[in-house]
Amino acid sequence: MKFLENYIEKIKPKFEKGGKLEKWMSIFESFETFLFVLGNTTPKKGAHIRDAMDSKRLMSVVVIAAIPALLFGMWNVGFQHYMSIAEQFTFLEAFGYGAIQVLPLVIVAYAAGLGTEFLFVFIKGKEIEEGFLVSGMLIPLIVPVDIPLWMLATATIFAVIIGKEVFGGTGMNIVNPALLARAFLFFAYPSKISGDKVWISGLDGSTADAAGKFTNAYGDKIVDGFSGATPLAHAASATENLDAFHSQISVFDMFIGWIPGSIGETSVLMILIGAAILLFTGVASWKIMLSGVVGGAVMGLLLNTFATDTNVYMSLPFYEHLMLGGFAFGLVFMATDPVTAAQTEKGKWIYGFLVGFIAILIRVLNPAYPEGVMLAILLMNVFAPLIDHYVIRGNVKKRLKRIKA
Repeated sequence: MKFLENYIEKIKPKFEKGGKLEKWMSIFESFETFLFVLGNTTPKKGAHIRDAMDSKRLMSVVVIAAIPALLFGMWNVGFQHYMSIAEQFTFLEAFGYGAIQVLPLVIVAYAAGLGTEFLFVFIKGKEIEEGFLVSGMLIPLIVPVDIPLWMLATATIFAVIIGKEVFGGTGMNIVNPALLARAFLFFAYPSKISGDKVWISGLDGSTADAAGKFTNAYGDKIVDGFSGATPLAHAASATENLDAFHSQISVFDMFIGWIPGSIGETSVLMILIGAAILLFTGVASWKIMLSGVVGGAVMGLLLNTFATDTNVYMSLPFYEHLMLGGFAFGLVFMATDPVTAAQTEKGKWIYGFLVGFIAILIRVLNPAYPEGVMLAILLMNVFAPLIDHYVIRGNVKKRLKRIKA
């Protein structure tokens, strides 16, 4: 790295004022600050908060925390592929197949997002903001692996421009950019990301049975082995009882994650490892995570209490709701976004509880969409400032009462 540092110092004068490449200085500074921590210090006068955790380190920690879910997602893609065509496989074969399918999504997301970021850096003449380091990792993890690359690129560009730049860039956005990308795909291309179907496998010349059909883990015939229903969709579509669903998938399967689903959302175990990293480093709020789990559990128990024959889905145990779909991933990586979440301590409890509560409510009572985490978090992103406002007003009133007393 010393060689790279020396090379950057050597060419730097060309980008400084009066140099041949002066107009590209903002782009140069973006690369320099991305690769190295500069020796800048805060002014000697005035009040400043000094901390070893800058935005680059914070974003890097989140990316590291998401890696276990990414790696497991790669393996699970291969696992679902080979299971759907009833072909034996090794761990490395499954992981290799999944990596080939997943890595292009990660590359396209980063290329589209960073390309858009660099465009705005050039327009504004300022350094690049590190916020997209996280979004570029999270966006591929919350989409089906068969999403067309051009759709993913379009959604990523939309999220960067509409979700961040129009509000002033990183730290000014009011909604989570990664979830905004998923929402864009959901409303613009619902057939590709409806929330109830995911990619299962590509055949790659594999042989079918005598009838030319493939059967997935739930016994459904798959034509072309290309798409299948998520466990949530199977539970939501139950008409008589959930016994058939539970005979096909166990709580252990849900926890470990070898079930169909979006790339990074299936394994609760890997998500918990990521949560432990975020909590240990102080990057994410445990209050939001815990209150989100409580909110989801409360709504699940309420639905269990009032379950009817007309909506069997209401009888799904609350703890299974917490492990299915994107609930765990959304709560750990999306709801805890320090920019779009509530900032006050009491507000975090309220915000997290409502995220979990509303997510399960939407999931069960909205027959058109068996997953509600995305909508719940985006809704609460919008209401987070209002929650903080009333929490602060409440604190002010208490202090005024103490003064008057």
